[in-house]
Amino acid sequence: MKILVSADMEGATGVTWPADVLPGTPQWERCRSLFTSDVNAAALGFFDGGADEVLINEAHWTMRNLLLENMDERVQMLTGKHKSLSMVEGIQHGDVDAVAFVGYHTGAGTQGVLAHTYLANSVTGVWLNGVRASEGLLNAHVAAEYGVPVVLVTGDDLTCVDAEGYAPDARKVAVKDYVSRYAAVCRTPARTAADIRAAAAGAVTLAGRYTPVDGGPFTVELEFDAEHLAAAATVVPGVAPSGERRVSYTSATMYEGIRTFKAVTTIVSSAVEEQYG
Repeated sequence: MKILVSADMEGATGVTWPADVLPGTPQWERCRSLFTSDVNAAALGFFDGGADEVLINEAHWTMRNLLLENMDERVQMLTGKHKSLSMVEGIQHGDVDAVAFVGYHTGAGTQGVLAHTYLANSVTGVWLNGVRASEGLLNAHVAAEYGVPVVLVTGDDLTCVDAEGYAPDARKVAVKDYVSRYAAVCRTPARTAADIRAAAAGAVTLAGRYTPVDGGPFTVELEFDAEHLAAAATVVPGVAPSGERRVSYTSATMYEGIRTFKAVTTIVSSAVEEQYG
């Protein structure tokens, strides 16, 4: 049995503000160990539950944040950028029995600690077939297309609520409770590690590939905080204006949909000016 862990940082234990997750800051350096603790706890729990392999896919920013040297010796870690499926890279090879979303967060334009969707501020909302979408929802649809269940989600309490919409059967662990976008009531790493490990061990019973779901077509709409960013996004073939500061596109599969989404956000990020956005 092989489990894929998609590991993001904003939803990690103790993380509450931008400096906690921006590579190179003293706070990021400190929070790397907290992030690593959450991810390692999930891996340990999966092994406790009977998993044979755990592959961790780094999914935050530079995708070079976790401390491999602090991980259980049985894990393998996919680190670095430029991956075909970004946050859920590795799910497409037919050997993954379940996926866990560890350190996840709510989507752009919603309540939640460090809430965003791919870009920290420039994207103010994302909708998938008319439903407001977090990274968790987008990635869950990719997983479904490969017949892989989401069995564990960790993050703040509102992230767990969000996950009820796309993975109702998955085990959820809240490592902190939302107060504002930059504040939370946090549990200690000793407690969250124990909670995550226990939940992961139980989540193994939910693992097992199923018949892939053909849920397409998928229409994705993005809203930006500046008009010129929407214009920049239309450089991507198939992406068209859909309203003020909005663009949309339709893909036959979520594999194509998430790759187009990544192309759009990459181009838009390059069009952001330091002071005026």
